Amino acid sequence: MNLKAILFSFLVTFYFIGPVSAQKKIKSNQQIPVLGWHSIPANEATVERYVEMRNAGFTLSFPPSSSVVDVEMQLDIAQKVGMKLIIACPELQSDTENTVRRFMNHPALAGYHLKDEPTRNDFPALTEWAKKINAIDNKHFCYINLLPNYASPEQLGTKTYRDYVQTFLDEVPVPFLSFDHYPIQINKDGIRTVNSNWYENLEIISDEASRNRIPFWAFALTTSHWGYPVPTLEDLRLQVYSNLAYGAQVIQDFTYWTPWEPFKDGPIALDCTRSIVYERAKTINEEIKKLSGVFLGAKVVSIAHTGNSIPAGTRHLGELPSPIKSLETKGEGAIVSLMEKDKNRFLVIVNRDIQKSMQLNIQGNSKIKRVLKDGSLVPGNIAALSSFEVTPGDVAIFTWKKTVH
Repeated sequence: MNLKAILFSFLVTFYFIGPVSAQKKIKSNQQIPVLGWHSIPANEATVERYVEMRNAGFTLSFPPSSSVVDVEMQLDIAQKVGMKLIIACPELQSDTENTVRRFMNHPALAGYHLKDEPTRNDFPALTEWAKKINAIDNKHFCYINLLPNYASPEQLGTKTYRDYVQTFLDEVPVPFLSFDHYPIQINKDGIRTVNSNWYENLEIISDEASRNRIPFWAFALTTSHWGYPVPTLEDLRLQVYSNLAYGAQVIQDFTYWTPWEPFKDGPIALDCTRSIVYERAKTINEEIKKLSGVFLGAKVVSIAHTGNSIPAGTRHLGELPSPIKSLETKGEGAIVSLMEKDKNRFLVIVNRDIQKSMQLNIQGNSKIKRVLKDGSLVPGNIAALSSFEVTPGDVAIFTWKKTVH
């Protein structure tokens, strides 16, 4: 970039946005947690490796552990670098009481993982196990991750997916709802596609979590396998911002460490070196951290979609919140989520297209501000009809003060 271009860029930034130092930011005393599934294996667990994981923006780690010895060693290392672990080992089930008592006071303990993708038939045993752990340690959570909605009725053990989720929440004592669904695949022509039933999955999970007054956790796929591609930054943004727009309070990456073939190109590759996805995960995790003031603790007021065709199980955008006079998207369509936190309201608009940018035309009043990726608040410039470009899978966020009646 030549000197004139640099000067022009500076003047545009100063004139339309104002001096960076003068900008107000949406702040948060905490950040949206980011969990790395299948993280650092015991034979690679060192302070350096945990620092590497922390530096990529992960706050929680779920490492593979074959014994209580592995768990203790990993907890001690995590404590040194300021991370917390979700633990699992054979002894947690075979010798629950002694295992829980051994680790319940460790500063690096976040919670106990009981099972991934249970069926309906697993619920009674999980209920008993969770109650046993909670009776000993009620300060750390029991973690169970549910199947996605494309699982068959035979896999679910119920007639419908909503029955599966509702029965789980009715029977198993968990403090949050977690599910996995990896929506981006490559079709026979080599083109990335997004499964439309993913949004219906989000609708059900968000609805049932709200009904039970508990938060929910959702995933982004960071490791390629089978028909799932090596994720681009656009892929990660779509998954993360869609999850957050629906109210997710923890983002989970599957996986951090590439486990074995056919998995490949996770943030840490099969040869234990950083892959290109490490930097992509680091980028999106930094964005999540800076936008925690928007999403952490926020409640979904309403959620809808734009576009000529909207995903199954969702609804078309209808009435707009009062400060917004008009909203139009050009392209495949967007998620439009109205969220509330304290005295603030946020309009979160996510481009559903991972291939093309979306033109967003929006008009409101002069009190509306735009939230930039670093959390900065700037005039939305939407008192008159304004147009914004939202890059593939990305988000545009606007905010205003809630009117008190």
